[in-house]
Amino acid sequence: MRTFWAITCSTVLGVAWPAYGHHSDAGYDHESVVAFEGVVSRYVFRNPHVTIFVEAEDERGERIEWELETGSTPIMSRSGWSRELLSPGDTVTIRAHPERTGRPRAMLSTLETTDGRLWSQVEADPEATPRATSLDGVWKALVDSVGFRQQLSHSPLTEAGRAAEARFDYFRDSPVAECIAGPPPDHIASATYLTEIQILEDRAILRNEYFDVTRTVYMDGRGHPEDGERTNEGHSIGWWEDDVLVVDTTLFADHVSGNGRGVPSGAQKHLVERYSLNEDGSRAIIEVFLEDPEFLAEPFSGRMEMVYTPNLELFSYGCVPELSRQSGFE
Repeated sequence: MRTFWAITCSTVLGVAWPAYGHHSDAGYDHESVVAFEGVVSRYVFRNPHVTIFVEAEDERGERIEWELETGSTPIMSRSGWSRELLSPGDTVTIRAHPERTGRPRAMLSTLETTDGRLWSQVEADPEATPRATSLDGVWKALVDSVGFRQQLSHSPLTEAGRAAEARFDYFRDSPVAECIAGPPPDHIASATYLTEIQILEDRAILRNEYFDVTRTVYMDGRGHPEDGERTNEGHSIGWWEDDVLVVDTTLFADHVSGNGRGVPSGAQKHLVERYSLNEDGSRAIIEVFLEDPEFLAEPFSGRMEMVYTPNLELFSYGCVPELSRQSGFE
């Protein structure tokens, strides 16, 4: 079986890779596509990302094994993939963005099976959605909400914030290698993972697929404890202002990348989120106010939107530190 190559400057339609995922994709050349036919040698359906190993011949006729990276299991499950999709010995046709180092490693764009079906990671926003009557339900951040993170990353920094950002190395320093997610509002803005909001009488529960993050918002009139435990998700209290759910969060644990990539957050971080429905109930609007005077030179205000997706269900992320460390963090 011969390999055929097509190195082009193109973008594959239907695949939207997040700018900030569990791992960095900076090592891949997204302007180039390598295409070849090969045989599946291994298929690993687990987090932090699903990986396909495919044996093929290079241009010299020598046998090599390609390592093809895709998204995490929740993303790929919603894209129609399953543990049973591929087996060793299956013949597949691959299009992928190669690693810049020249190693036989790439980020998968599309995979075609012998029945002619095309498989990829699907990230597009829903074309039409049902209407919600409350915030209670399952939501998915719009792809455009990724811009929220970009805005945060351009916030003016203090001297301490600039120094920390300059010395930050994602592969060496990122806590995701230990299965520690970024603190709010980081995962809320991810167009990759779903958020579930559950409104109860005395509290609200905010769940996100990314690292199985769960936040409890106390709505029984209590305040923040004076000497409470500082945690990655912080301590949240909430209340209603007409139809707007206000969530106030303090007591964040220190995080090396808690205010944007490479910008730390600390004991002075304070986050206020305001959740409301748009006029037709198809989207939830989240207005964010964030201050952390130790690292941010001025408070940050931003806005993001989530689309109502009651037809989708949250999957467990099930992060395993040992596997996460093997995925480019060592």
